[in-house]
Amino acid sequence: MVVGFEKAVSATKSVVTSAKKAPTTLSSDRVINFARGDPTMYESYWRQMGEKCTVVISGHNLMSYFSNAGHFCWFLMPELDRAIRRLHCVVGNAVVDDDRYIVVGNGSTQLFQAVLYALSSSYDPDTEPLSVVAAAPFYSSYPEETEFLRSGLYKWAGDAYSFDKDGAYIEVVTSPNNPDGAIREAVVNRDGGKLIHDLAYYWPQYTPITGKADNDIMLFTFSKATGHAGSRIGWAIVKDIEVATKMVKFMELSSIGVSKESQLRAAKILEMISDDCQNSAPDKEENFFEYGLRLMSDRWEKLREVVKRNGVFSLPKYPQDYCNFIGKYTDPSPAFAWLKSKDGLNCDNLLRELKIVTRGGTNFGVDSNYTRISMLSPDEEFNLLLERLSAIQGTIINGNN
Repeated sequence: MVVGFEKAVSATKSVVTSAKKAPTTLSSDRVINFARGDPTMYESYWRQMGEKCTVVISGHNLMSYFSNAGHFCWFLMPELDRAIRRLHCVVGNAVVDDDRYIVVGNGSTQLFQAVLYALSSSYDPDTEPLSVVAAAPFYSSYPEETEFLRSGLYKWAGDAYSFDKDGAYIEVVTSPNNPDGAIREAVVNRDGGKLIHDLAYYWPQYTPITGKADNDIMLFTFSKATGHAGSRIGWAIVKDIEVATKMVKFMELSSIGVSKESQLRAAKILEMISDDCQNSAPDKEENFFEYGLRLMSDRWEKLREVVKRNGVFSLPKYPQDYCNFIGKYTDPSPAFAWLKSKDGLNCDNLLRELKIVTRGGTNFGVDSNYTRISMLSPDEEFNLLLERLSAIQGTIINGNN
């Protein structure tokens, strides 16, 4: 990382003129990394919860592979199944009726691989691999995750907007979208297509909840819902039992299930959130989603003000919508800022000159004048980001392509 950063800096000298450095609370030599979506900003909230989410596990507990041997997803803890269904009902962001099947995974990344296997394994192996597409800008890891196993069942086929091949295909629909926060629908819409809906950010702190998602395959992740990325818990809500069963088979062969300790921790936290959301006491404190929305809204307001002042970048504008969970109109506050350089320069390289590491637009299937910035960092780092962005004043010259 340091070597790559130094190369980026040396390649982008003389990019900003008339720059005025604002005072910083941290060392001006420190490299701050906003390329990752590590949701550590929620740590202060969970610290305030104290022992409310503590789970005690004795040495003789949870020793078997099996959580429910008679269940199709035999490694899914019943406690987590109930907690997931309850939270979705409380928030109102997904249909979780009894005819929907929950598959738990080691984060949504493993579930994505499991879905690709489940949807492609029924096709004739003698034909060419099934095409996997997503509309640009798409999540930067989709191409690598699709190609990583070098499967003969499926292959990455790029931008859904330019996909013109006949026959079966898989389209990944991310909504709200990573990286740009847009609400998405399927693009290809042709016979033979299968859809995967990645709804990792369809929670009230990021976007208004306008209705219950009711798609064939929906992916969610504990990391973005609550901030607990280290527990490595994700879940899929699936309509078709055959697809769900094939996903479970993939999980069985790749990791023999999912940690019970992580599942119990996730269940405890999800239940606590549901309890707080349903607390009708007049003196109740704000629940987790209200806290998250307040924090994200404040960050977006500050970032938009900085971007407006420096005149070098632009940010997407999002329409207000009525959030059924909050009970009023709210502004979207995406987990990532999709920053664009107004002069068409390499936005990622430009920010690296200020020792801000981001993830450039080419990783998401678009031009280099875009870059993605995480909005989920700790307060100290986010404030330093604002200070450094505020320092960009003046005219950009010489280019940095």
